[in-house]
Amino acid sequence: MQGPLWTDTHAPDLDEIRQDEARDRLRRAVDEPMNLVVQGPPGVGKTAAARALADASHADPEADLIEINVADFFGRTKKEIRTDPRFEGFLEGRSRMAKRDMINRVLKESASYAPMSGEYKTVLLDNAEAIREDFQQALRRVMEKHHRTTQFVIATRQPSKLIAPIRSRCFPVRVRSPTTDETIDVLEAICDREGVDYDGDGLEFVASAAGGDLREAILSAQATAVESDEITMSTAYETLGEVGDDDALRGALADARNGDLKDARSTLDDLLDEGYDGQELLRETLRVARAGSEYGGDDLARLHALAGEADLDLSDGLDDTTHLVHLLAAWAAGRTELSPALRDAEVAP
Repeated sequence: MQGPLWTDTHAPDLDEIRQDEARDRLRRAVDEPMNLVVQGPPGVGKTAAARALADASHADPEADLIEINVADFFGRTKKEIRTDPRFEGFLEGRSRMAKRDMINRVLKESASYAPMSGEYKTVLLDNAEAIREDFQQALRRVMEKHHRTTQFVIATRQPSKLIAPIRSRCFPVRVRSPTTDETIDVLEAICDREGVDYDGDGLEFVASAAGGDLREAILSAQATAVESDEITMSTAYETLGEVGDDDALRGALADARNGDLKDARSTLDDLLDEGYDGQELLRETLRVARAGSEYGGDDLARLHALAGEADLDLSDGLDDTTHLVHLLAAWAAGRTELSPALRDAEVAP
């Protein structure tokens, strides 16, 4: 997709955040700086909310907002971290430093620098559920030492992964998945600003297909507008109908019903490798099951009942594939609960 992304060019300011509770809690942090845990599912606007807070809080947000995505550290080599323009000034001349020490130094230096345009600066740690516990202990010490001049905003889809000392030092801000109507309102506002023609059916199709993922809805609307110069039901379907992994998910559901859990597991492994996380893949599986005509009301009711328990397991567990295959196995077997034996069973690779 050419050109700037609509998620960037139409990022909301604080007053445009449509969830009243989240907006009110963020406003409190403007006048009374405090550490925050911004929590919610993927794609609902956690990072955008943190940036909106920084824009409202700092005269020069570009200077006083430091963004660190956890993947910048834990998914990269030492050389990649050391040569990142954001971090190379902190790590110059330290080529022999261990990766652990590099990360700790970047955190300490980011927090210790004096603010440029006010009394404090903001450090945003994104995707914080991936921070190992030993690094969280180091982060806790940095937060304690620099609490007068640095506000930490920790964005995560799994707050339970944060250690208690960090959670106790942060005010929670919950960002829920938007409703379809709320998503449509956002898309209407963006299309009006962009001068893109649309109709209600087209925006509803885009919003419904996104399943509560606002980021996906905005990017899908942009893809449709770029492809067809308008957003209608037909243009959205033509652009998005072949996008995604619906066929693969339908195949996994069918394999599970036919007792072929090995193939179902293989499909789920492939989708997780492509970048899905477990809870996102669970939502997509439910959407595909609802959209098809293969399963009746009783089947769907049992699948949703099992999904609630699986969602909790995915929040706390370490192996997304195992929890998702357990869900499909229980559903295919006609169970309404995951039995202890099935929960503890090893699913053959």
